[in-house]
Amino acid sequence: MVSLKKWWKELLITILVASNIVVWVTLYQKRSSDILTVYFIDVGQGDAILVDSPQHGRVLIDGGRNRSILSELGRILPFGDTRLDIVIGTHPDFDHIGGLPAVVERYKVGAFLEPGVESDSDIDDELDKRLKEKNIPTILARRGIIVNFGDGAKLQILFPNQDVSNWETNKASVVAKLTYGSKSFLLTGDSPMQVENILLNLDSLPLSSDVLKAGHHGSRTSTSLTYAKTVSPEYVVISAGRDNSYGHPHQEVLDILEKIDAKVVSTADLGTIKFETDGKILKLK
Repeated sequence: MVSLKKWWKELLITILVASNIVVWVTLYQKRSSDILTVYFIDVGQGDAILVDSPQHGRVLIDGGRNRSILSELGRILPFGDTRLDIVIGTHPDFDHIGGLPAVVERYKVGAFLEPGVESDSDIDDELDKRLKEKNIPTILARRGIIVNFGDGAKLQILFPNQDVSNWETNKASVVAKLTYGSKSFLLTGDSPMQVENILLNLDSLPLSSDVLKAGHHGSRTSTSLTYAKTVSPEYVVISAGRDNSYGHPHQEVLDILEKIDAKVVSTADLGTIKFETDGKILKLK
């Protein structure tokens, strides 16, 4: 057991070895709410998601393209509160980690999770430098990792399930499922249909979710009909910039989502999208 005490809140990381290595990250904090809140932050053409658990354990998944993530977090978090228990970089593309060096510089980050895919980009090098300067532990995100927030709230890593160091970056994206009570969110990074098929073949049962974050900003390279039917979400969130040059979301994806009767919401139309749940009822705020 490794104890990492960064501030008044204790972060414990226990590594259990069985047939595979399973890492449990457990956050302890005094209970102050029964509501889990998920923010799909408007960062233009990019991704950033903030999870705030009932015990106010916080996970930031991606950080958009630039420092604008700081002002967005400042609007969401209490004034002067600079605690982020875990930051996850789903993959090292600029529109997902471009703002993370600034986040690491500004916030007290307990640990950083990433897929381990190789990248020679300047922004990835800068992020790695900041993490080392701040002595923030880096953990390889692998299937089997569970972030346990308490009160039944947890974040499970579903992918990667293998070494992805030499994969194309989108294909290496971290896929995670957030669950609280009977409500759940499937968070996909830029994972394409190839990864969706891997997940379907591994075990389709964990994929069913109330909210799906569409892969790759609603690109036609993600969100197959089979995958969408298996997830069977009530809501699908598309994180994309207004009038972006890629044409996201693509009409093919919107047609698929219409076939499964999902409610599509986009940061391009609504700005930051906020969901709240008590584990029984899900509300789009």
